Amino acid sequence: MYPWIDCRSVLCEYKQCLCEEYETVEDYRPQPGEEVLLEERFTEPHIVQKHREQSEREKEVRSRGETSFGARASQTYRSTSIEQLFCPFDRGRTPKAVILQGHSGHGKSFAAQKIMYDWACGRLYREHFDLVFHLRCKELNLLTGEMSMVELLSRSYRFTPMITQVLHHHPHRVLFLIDGFDELSLSLDGARTLPRSDLLSPAPLEDNISALLMGRILSKSSLLVTTRSTASDRLSKLLKRPQRFAEILGFSERGVREYFGKFFHDEVLSTRLYECVRSNETLYTACFIPVICWIVCTVFKEQSAEDMDVTRRLETSTSIFVYFVSTLLKHHCQQLDQPGLVLKLLKSLSQLAERGMLKQQVLFDEKSVSEAVSDPVTGPFLCKFLLKKKTILQTMFSFMHLSFQEFFTALHYTVIQEEETHRKLDQMLGSICQGMRISIIVIKPKQRYNYHLLPIIQFLLGLANNSVRTITLESHTLTVPLSVRSRLEDWFLRVMKETSVTTSDRARCSYLRNPWGNNVKLSLLHCLYELNEEAFVSRAMALWEEVEFTDIPLRRTDCWVLRYCLLCCPCIKSLRLTGCAITAEKMMMLQPVLCRSEKLSLQVEELSDGDVGDLLSALGEGNVLRYLSVVESHLSDESVQQVLSALTRQKSVGAVSLSVKTITSRTAETLLHFIQNTQINEISVSVPNLADKDSVSLCSSLSLRRHADKHLNLSAKHYASSSAQLLSDSESSSPQAEAALSSMSLTLPPSPQLQPTDCTAFLQTLHSVRGLTESSVGFAERVDALLSCLLSLASLKKLVMVVSCLTTGWASRVLTLVQACSSLKEITVLAGRGVGLNLSGDGFLLEDGLKLLRSSPKRPDCSLTVIGWRCNKPCDQCTNLSDSKLPCNRHVQLSINGESMTEKAQWALKLMHPPMNPALVLDQLLIMEQNGWTQRSFLWISGRRISGYGRARAGLYL
Repeated sequence: MYPWIDCRSVLCEYKQCLCEEYETVEDYRPQPGEEVLLEERFTEPHIVQKHREQSEREKEVRSRGETSFGARASQTYRSTSIEQLFCPFDRGRTPKAVILQGHSGHGKSFAAQKIMYDWACGRLYREHFDLVFHLRCKELNLLTGEMSMVELLSRSYRFTPMITQVLHHHPHRVLFLIDGFDELSLSLDGARTLPRSDLLSPAPLEDNISALLMGRILSKSSLLVTTRSTASDRLSKLLKRPQRFAEILGFSERGVREYFGKFFHDEVLSTRLYECVRSNETLYTACFIPVICWIVCTVFKEQSAEDMDVTRRLETSTSIFVYFVSTLLKHHCQQLDQPGLVLKLLKSLSQLAERGMLKQQVLFDEKSVSEAVSDPVTGPFLCKFLLKKKTILQTMFSFMHLSFQEFFTALHYTVIQEEETHRKLDQMLGSICQGMRISIIVIKPKQRYNYHLLPIIQFLLGLANNSVRTITLESHTLTVPLSVRSRLEDWFLRVMKETSVTTSDRARCSYLRNPWGNNVKLSLLHCLYELNEEAFVSRAMALWEEVEFTDIPLRRTDCWVLRYCLLCCPCIKSLRLTGCAITAEKMMMLQPVLCRSEKLSLQVEELSDGDVGDLLSALGEGNVLRYLSVVESHLSDESVQQVLSALTRQKSVGAVSLSVKTITSRTAETLLHFIQNTQINEISVSVPNLADKDSVSLCSSLSLRRHADKHLNLSAKHYASSSAQLLSDSESSSPQAEAALSSMSLTLPPSPQLQPTDCTAFLQTLHSVRGLTESSVGFAERVDALLSCLLSLASLKKLVMVVSCLTTGWASRVLTLVQACSSLKEITVLAGRGVGLNLSGDGFLLEDGLKLLRSSPKRPDCSLTVIGWRCNKPCDQCTNLSDSKLPCNRHVQLSINGESMTEKAQWALKLMHPPMNPALVLDQLLIMEQNGWTQRSFLWISGRRISGYGRARAGLYL
C-alpha cells in the first residue's frame, strides 16, 4: 500500500490501540471502574438527509406514542445510515464534508465512538479511508500554545512517521471526525485565511482547525463533523464543499426495542419492560432520545436490584424528565459553571415554554426566543433549524418535543416569585374551567376544556412529589411553594367532584350535562399518580362515587395508575371497566382493586382456560357483580362451569356474558340449570368468528334472561361468517343472498319450567336452518320442523324472529303460529340480519307478505309487530339493501291486532362520513323524543347503526 515497508505494521498497531480505547463506553454517571462494551450497548440511530418543512417539524413535535415514531419514519425524510454518509450524490459527486446534526443526548458522540471502533476493526469505511482521526472539541478547548498539525493528530511518537507519510502522500484516504463542534470555544471566524500546506510548522490551534475545516490544508481529505442544531448553520459556512447534511433523530421505534434488549440481555424481561414503557405515551415518546432510554433502563435496573416488581411499576414521568434535565446540565452545559447561570437558563426556558403553551405554539422565531433566552445556542434544550420561506431562510427554535415544553412550563412555577406563581396559576386553572363550561356544540372535544393545559398540571403535581423535590438541578432545588400546592389541590378536588358520575347522573344523561370525557378523567388519575401522596389521593378518589371507564382502551401504565389510585381508597364503592381492552395480564395487575370493589362491572378479553383461575381471584367473593363479560376468548365447557360455580359465591350477580369455544347441548343445559336455580337474571354465551363450516356449535350466540315477572327468555342467533358478511354488505346485496332466518327469541312463563330436552331440541332444529336461503334444498322441511318444535312448547308467550325479508312464505308461517299456538300473545318479526354490527330492521317488508298478513284471519288476543323497510312504489319495488337509501323507502313499524293494522314511521337519522355537527344531532334527537322516539329507533353514526336506548344512550356515541 505504501512504499515504506513498516507502514502497514505500524498502521495495524495504531488500529489495535484504537480498538482497545474505543471498545468500552462509560455511562453518564458510572461507578469507579464501571464500563460496558460498546458492542453490547450501541444501537443504530435513526438518521435522515432532509431539512424538514415547518409542517413536518410541527407534526413531529406534537405527535405522541407510536404516531411520533411513525411521523419520523416517513419515506419523505430520506433515511440513511452511518455506512452511507460518504456515498456519492445522485449526480456522482462524493461529499468531502458531512454535517451530522443532532440534539443533546441524541447519540452523536456515541455514534462517533462507534465509527472509530468499527473502522479500527475493519468493518467500516475500509474501501474509503486508510486513516481516521477523532478530534473531540471538549479536549481541544483544553489545549494551549502553538503546535503543528501532525503534533495535533499524533497519539504517540511511534505513530508520527506513519501519520506524516499518509497525510503527505494519500490525503484523499484520510477522514477527520470532529465531534461536538457546538462545544468548541475557539474563535474560528477570525483565524488567518492564508493557505497552509506545511503540516510540520507550529501554528495557533484556531488556525489549524479553521484551515482543516475550510480545506486550506489537506484539501483532499474528508470531514465528518457532529454538532448540535444550534451551531449547524455556522458550521456550514466554515466547511469546504461539497457538503452533505444528515440529522440524527435519536432512536427509531425498532431502535428503542433493540436498546432495551441490549441493556438487559434477558429477552423475556426486556420485552416486558419495553411493553411497560410503550404503554406510557409520554415516556415512550421521550425514549427516542437515547439519554432518556438510558435513564428509564437504569431506573428499572435499580428497582430490580432492590427486588421490586419492575414490570408493574415505573418512576413517575416527572422524575424521569428531571433526571434528564439534570444529566444534560451536567454533561452538556460546561459553559454554565458560574453561580446562578443554571437558574437563569431554567427561568428563561420555562418562560418561553409557558408563553408557547398558552398560545398552543411549538415553533418559535428567533426574535421571540431572544427576548426570553439571552443566549439560546448555549443551552442543550432548544433545537435550532432553518426554514425556507420562498427565497428567505428563517431561523426557528423548538423544544425537543411538546412533552419537554409542557415540563418546562410546569417548571416555570418553581423558579419565579411566589406571588407571580399564584397569578399565573390562577389564570391557567381558570382557563381550563372556563373551557369546560363551553357548550357541547364545539366540534373538537379537546378544545372544550383546554385539554392541552392538563399535562402541565400533571407535571406540576409531579414536581410537588416529595421524592422529586429532593432532586437538585445543579444546586437548584425544585420547590413548589406550599401555598401554590394547596391552591392546586383545592382546584383539583373541585374538578374531581365535577367529573364524578353517579347512578342518578347516568339516568339524567350525565354525558350531555358534563363535557368531561374518559380521556380527561384518565389524565386526572395520572396527575394523582405523579403527586404520589396517598392521603391526598384517598381524599380525591373518595369524591368519585363510581369509578367508571367505558369504551376507552387502558394501557398497562393506565392500569397501574388506576390500581395505585384505588388502593389508596379505604373503600371502593363501585368500579366499572367495560370496553377497556382488559387482558389477562392487565386483569391480574388490577386484581387487588377488582376483588375489593363492592360493586363491579367488568369486561375482559383474550382469556384462555388457564386464565380462569385468575379471573375468579379478581372477582373475589361476597360482592355485587353488576356485569361480567368475557370477549374474544374460547372458554371450554369446564371453564364455563368454573365461572358459574364461582358466581354463586357473590352477594348478587347481574348480567353475565362469556365467549366460548363452541355452544353444545351440554352448554345449553348448563346455562338453563344455572339460571333456573340461582338468582342471576341474565347469562349469555357466544362463539367469536364462528365459521360457516363449523357444524358442532348449535348457534353463534345463546342467551337466557329472567324478567321481573319471572318469565324466561331464550334467544339464539346465527352470526354470518366474515366472507358472508362481506358479500351481504355489498351494494348488490339482495334477500336471496341472505340467510332466511338469523335469530329467534322465545319467552316462556315461570311455570312449568323449560325442560333441558325442549331447549336442546329447539336449538338443534334452529341450527338445521342455519345459513339456508328460501331457495335452498330442504329449506321448507327444516323450517316446518322448527315450527313444530315451537308448537310443542304449549306455554310459549312471546316470539321474536329475524328474517332476511318478509316474504309470503314467512307471512304464511307466522299466521300458522298465531292460529296453532293458543298461548302465544306476541309475535315480532324483524326484517334484516339482526346480528353483528347490523341491527334488526334493515331488511325489506315485501308487499305480498304484508297483504297476506293484513287479509288473513288472526286471533284478536295475539298482537303482531313487523319492522323493516317498506317501498312506496306501486310496482318494481325495492328489495336490495342498498335501495333503502332511495327516497321511495321508509322505515316502518306495523302493528297488527286482529283485523286492524296501524303503521308508524321509524326514525332513521343518517350521519355518514364525515359526522354531522353534534349540535345538529342533539336537535334532531329532541325532535325524535317529542314525536315519540321508540326503543327500536336507531341512528347512523359514522357509517355504523346504533340502536336507540333513549337520548342518553345515543349521546355516548357523539
